[in-house]
Amino acid sequence: MKNSIKIAIVGLGQVGNYLYNELKNKQKDIELKTGKKIKIVGISAKSKNKKRKFKIDKKIFYSDPIKIIKELKPDILFEVVGQSDGISKRIVELGLKNKIHVITPNKALIAKHGNDLARLAEKNQVNLEFEASVAGGIPILRTIKEGLATNKISKIYGILNGTTNYILSEMETSNKSFTEVLKKAQQLGYAEAGNPKLDLNGYDAFAKVRILSSLCFNSKIANNKCLMEGIENIDLKDIQISNQLGMKIKLLGITEIIKGELFERVHPCLVDGKSYIGNVNGVMNAVILNSLPVGESILQGEGAGPGPTSSSLLSDLLSILRGNIKNPFGISSTKQKKLKHFNSGNYTNSLYLRFEVKDVPGVMSKIADKLAAYKISIKRLIQTPNHKSNRATIVMTTHKTTEKNIQQCLKIIYKDKAVLQFPTLIRIFN
Repeated sequence: MKNSIKIAIVGLGQVGNYLYNELKNKQKDIELKTGKKIKIVGISAKSKNKKRKFKIDKKIFYSDPIKIIKELKPDILFEVVGQSDGISKRIVELGLKNKIHVITPNKALIAKHGNDLARLAEKNQVNLEFEASVAGGIPILRTIKEGLATNKISKIYGILNGTTNYILSEMETSNKSFTEVLKKAQQLGYAEAGNPKLDLNGYDAFAKVRILSSLCFNSKIANNKCLMEGIENIDLKDIQISNQLGMKIKLLGITEIIKGELFERVHPCLVDGKSYIGNVNGVMNAVILNSLPVGESILQGEGAGPGPTSSSLLSDLLSILRGNIKNPFGISSTKQKKLKHFNSGNYTNSLYLRFEVKDVPGVMSKIADKLAAYKISIKRLIQTPNHKSNRATIVMTTHKTTEKNIQQCLKIIYKDKAVLQFPTLIRIFN
């Protein structure tokens, strides 16, 4: 690689603008560590005159990012737009086809099109780097690709979304409702002000799970429908009761191999309040890997925000500047396996169930009978009547049962007129 490197940035939102400033301020540090001089030759975003935290050089601003590639022919392109398709996909494809190294934090793009983009990078012998797409500043992807390269990984799980972890932690400490805490998270910039749906419904964490699976198990990124639930239905009542049980609620992303089949999922879990994962709070992310021969590895840090994300983006840059031309997913895309998917209906778990019911005789026994009919046995029971409203809250924890059985059973229980809303189900993490 030549000594003078041309760099372009497409996308100047919070992360892109912060990255632009970091690249300008750390040129000497980058040269010291790689022997390469970098120069930002082109930048692009929707608006040239938008007020930004850091000033941009308007002389190198392009309203059309395609022109940056065709006219300037940069050596390295940062895509920081963040769409799964549209201009993000076009600019990354065009960059790779023109033998330009591409660095992106865009998990939606990689989770959806990673297989095709990796093939394109390999064909043109350039890098497609996406360390910042999973867990922000935590170097989890490089740890899997390089640090644990010869380990056989059987399972990886953790807190992969800082927004949801902040909301659940804050509900617990402040005793405020989901709606109140979400509003605060938006004010603090932890949740999107407009539409935080992709964080709350589990999709953001699930895109990261798909990327982790591919790296851990040398497999192609899956595209099948999987078990994905968010935190929108978690009530303050659930958090308070879980504390009584010595547990905490966390949104976990989990991927593992079960009898040769891939099982990916994202959903709220009840975890032991004294466990490591139970004490990762606020906007923090944590990833736990089970592998041989190393055993259990834990990485924790800030999973979002312009600072941690830029840290990972610069880490990818330095890797390229040092001449590390490598396959995006650690091995050649031609060697990646297509794994069969585990049937989530056969997933077995102990459960936390909450029923909101009319306070009338016989409701409890009816629910217990229906659970018994589906071979679901009750381990613990808490019943709290509210005599003023003639309602009662019934909470049960169960012994292990299959996903298929509990889903069928809850649909039948919900048909009972004494049951006021669809029962809340939270799986207990083993």
